[in-house]
Amino acid sequence: MRPDEYVEAVLELVERIPPGRVMSYGAVADALAERSGRASARLVGAIMARHGGGVPWHRVVNAAGRLPPGHEREARERLRAEGTPLRSAGVDMTASWSPGEGM
Repeated sequence: MRPDEYVEAVLELVERIPPGRVMSYGAVADALAERSGRASARLVGAIMARHGGGVPWHRVVNAAGRLPPGHEREARERLRAEGTPLRSAGVDMTASWSPGEGM
């Protein structure tokens, strides 16, 4: 998979995360690892920082549920509006979603 194809695959997967659910950067990378040959949470984070503005970026958090750096307030507001379970430092990771679950 070419780098531009990987960017598109990441964005397409993030677009599929249902309201009220989240994925970690690592879970996004893992979900695409077999077909992409890449498995880097850092790369997913970089893609989201550069290209994620047109997708529900607020639904991608770190493995501990912390919100996207520099965008915590807006992410919390969007997640709260979607009914995502929150805790003091971010998201309650019981809200994690896997592409195999469907919508």
